[in-house]
Amino acid sequence: MDKSRFSLLLLDPGEIYFEDFSSTFVPPDTTRKTYDIKKQEGRLKMCSKSLVFDPKDFTKPLIKIHFKECVIIEKWKGTTKFIENKNALSINCKEYIEVLEGNVIAPYKFKETANFLFLLNYANISNCLTMISQLYRASTLPSVEQSNMIAAIVCSRHSRVTFDPLWLDLYEQIVVEMRADKVCPLNINPGRCVLSSKRLYFQPYNNIDPYPVIKINLNSIKRIVRRRFLLRHIGLEIYCPNSHIYLSFVNPTERNNLYKKIMEQPELKLDNLEQNVITLQWQNGIISNYEYLLYINSLGDRTINDLTQYPVFPWIISNYLSETLDLENPDNYRDLAKPVGALNPKRLERLLDRYKEMADPRFIYGSHYSTPGFVLYYLSRLYPHYVLCLQGGRFDHPDRMFNSVADAYKNCFNNMSDFKELIPEFYDTSQEGKFLLNSMGINFGLRHNNLKVGDVELPPWAESPKHFIETLKTALESHIVSSNLHQWIDLIFGYKQKGEEAIKAHNLFYHLCYEGNVDLESIEDPNERHALEVQIMEFGQIPKRVFGVPHPQRKIGIPLLTEPYQIAEDSAVLEDSWKSVSDLHLKTSFNSHKNTVSHLIISEDCSRITSVGHDSRLKVFSLSQKRQTRSANIGNMPLSSCVQLPGSNTLVIGSWDNQILLYDMDYGRITIDVLAHEDAITCLSYGNKSDLLLSGSSDCSVKVWKTVTPLTKDIIIECLFKHLDHNSAVCCISFNPENSCFAVGTEDGEIYIWETINFTIYKKYENISTGIRTLDYSPDGQKLAIGADNGTFQVLEVATGMTVFNKVFPSKVCCLKWENNLLAIGCENGILSIWDMFEVRVLLEIEAHSAAIRTVDISKDRNLIVTGSQDKSIKIWSPNLNMEDGLS
Repeated sequence: MDKSRFSLLLLDPGEIYFEDFSSTFVPPDTTRKTYDIKKQEGRLKMCSKSLVFDPKDFTKPLIKIHFKECVIIEKWKGTTKFIENKNALSINCKEYIEVLEGNVIAPYKFKETANFLFLLNYANISNCLTMISQLYRASTLPSVEQSNMIAAIVCSRHSRVTFDPLWLDLYEQIVVEMRADKVCPLNINPGRCVLSSKRLYFQPYNNIDPYPVIKINLNSIKRIVRRRFLLRHIGLEIYCPNSHIYLSFVNPTERNNLYKKIMEQPELKLDNLEQNVITLQWQNGIISNYEYLLYINSLGDRTINDLTQYPVFPWIISNYLSETLDLENPDNYRDLAKPVGALNPKRLERLLDRYKEMADPRFIYGSHYSTPGFVLYYLSRLYPHYVLCLQGGRFDHPDRMFNSVADAYKNCFNNMSDFKELIPEFYDTSQEGKFLLNSMGINFGLRHNNLKVGDVELPPWAESPKHFIETLKTALESHIVSSNLHQWIDLIFGYKQKGEEAIKAHNLFYHLCYEGNVDLESIEDPNERHALEVQIMEFGQIPKRVFGVPHPQRKIGIPLLTEPYQIAEDSAVLEDSWKSVSDLHLKTSFNSHKNTVSHLIISEDCSRITSVGHDSRLKVFSLSQKRQTRSANIGNMPLSSCVQLPGSNTLVIGSWDNQILLYDMDYGRITIDVLAHEDAITCLSYGNKSDLLLSGSSDCSVKVWKTVTPLTKDIIIECLFKHLDHNSAVCCISFNPENSCFAVGTEDGEIYIWETINFTIYKKYENISTGIRTLDYSPDGQKLAIGADNGTFQVLEVATGMTVFNKVFPSKVCCLKWENNLLAIGCENGILSIWDMFEVRVLLEIEAHSAAIRTVDISKDRNLIVTGSQDKSIKIWSPNLNMEDGLS
């Protein structure tokens, strides 16, 4: 059992606990207006707005005396034969509060006039009285002036406190030290934050925490997240395996400085989780909808340590009245494309009528979907002490509490001022719905039907709280929700969060809950600033916008993985040969090119490799014979690319002399050469399903050639079907698998998506500010892998333009190939990276060449990877299995 029942939750919001004193409380005798001799030993807590006496006897209540209710606070001058200690504090007050009598959580008892006497066992009354008198004077001032005076007292007091260097190890050095507050639900605790070469320390100014100093080893930190606190960018949340701490700082500069210094420390070993990798894993079924929503909430600055920014989850089920629940019936689900306030058309119509008559700034909903009050509405049975703190020592009216799930949803559907969403606990099966039970037996009062407030009434289809939560979790992970969850994400965390898109989606809230709509730092009037801070805290805050474009949909029909690769055989998973790869085996290499190998392809039957280079040579290598079988000189200029026409032995070759050439492999000669562009041809792509050939050039154009065959002979120029202009040199082209679209990457960083049905631009993106060197479609055609001159590697959701994965390599990304879920990336520094794009993880990285890798291909059976380099060599690689993993 804890040594003390005192908690910061017993204080007013924003109140600071300074220190305590060993003392003896002499209770007043209310009948004779004197002091009783039944003394109580305990600790007297000095706080910024009150004094709290915490008795050792747990059956006795804590006594809280607000300074604003005091009439006299002075050194005791009385005499009595029962009290010899003159080192005593005498208080006369108009009202005091009793808390936790009998150690039972219950509404506070507010009692009238009393005289209190506290005998200080060790502290000097004169020293204590000076500080207490200052706080007493502050309580007589208006709220803003009171806050300013308390802040000055806090600052003066804390400036005299320094970090104790005895906490450091012998060779540990302090890097930076600054003031900080530890943020917990409904309270903050000031202290000093110290970063050393090995640890992060937080030393509170008081003794409220179990330990005088919180120590966090830097090598145990897994994540560090910069957060907003009350819409100011001053928060920092630090995650370790079994704990985390949330700190706020004086200003953004100090927060950012500490973050920068932490990131510079060699001891720090963060989880190397690339930004947005989770989105791809979620789409592929690696993580659940529940896990993904927790992740997005974290990105949106939602944390369980701050009730003003508590994680928000959607209502999923809409049927809470039936005896049974069919989770395959879409009618039992809420429409995730609409905010809660727009679910009921009749209510929405009335809200819009009011909205049209408003003066600016207008809003549709005068209440938010997540506030501290709403969070505790759901959690009142689990955290009654939080409710008492938030509501000044009182529980809500019994009929207004969370008594029934069906009633709660009905109110959110019909009530003109109730638009709240849910919290993670509704889907957390590990907690088994404990928040729905009044397991502590708290007396919340009697409802209108004269029944006590007990457990939450569940829907008829729920057998128990555990079954209720399990059913909601199953619904959350259903294919119906998976196919629509992205629309709710757009509303809460995405592009429909504010602006015109929010208006169109009927998703507009009061302007103060949006980040950027008010700059608290610029408001000089302390009364105005205080009022705004209170409004922001109580009304609710919109999450930080995480996605600026429509969120991609989850792949439907892929069951969630509980263990890697435990899904249907026909699903797109990585082959066995790559699951436990430990290295790449160099099967063979060729060095017959005399200059850079610019492009190569593996034949469909995986029997040969065809390559072209800057030495103007065409080379063919037999994989079975492990030797070169053909070498041909193609003009006298560098060759950039080649493709093989299907059903024939004819190659199409692009040259820097602006020509497209058809080369007959059977006869070993060029059958056609055409001056196709006004500058060098940089890339080619052939669409087997569309019978279209694409050529890209430094002349900023892409030309589309139709019905190019070996029989074309001298009329290839008549095959020119379309001429498509771009703003800069074309660097790369790729057809999607269905040949319905093709992507073009240019020198100035633009990406064009052209439709082949009418050759109009479907999408245009400018995600990268440098040249797009290479791109390739995913096997499902929904994503585009992009490599750029500045080392950026991105995976782009084609339909929305959202970057679902982003990584920056140390050098230019020169080439890539996406085959099934295997992705190979070649860089200018000669490094070859192999990725599993199902789990979105790097399988291995090797130094494959001594110079830039200019071209890479993967065989259709995924057993070979072939690379060509500026070092003039071609190398054939196969996976080298980890035998220990393979045997296990």
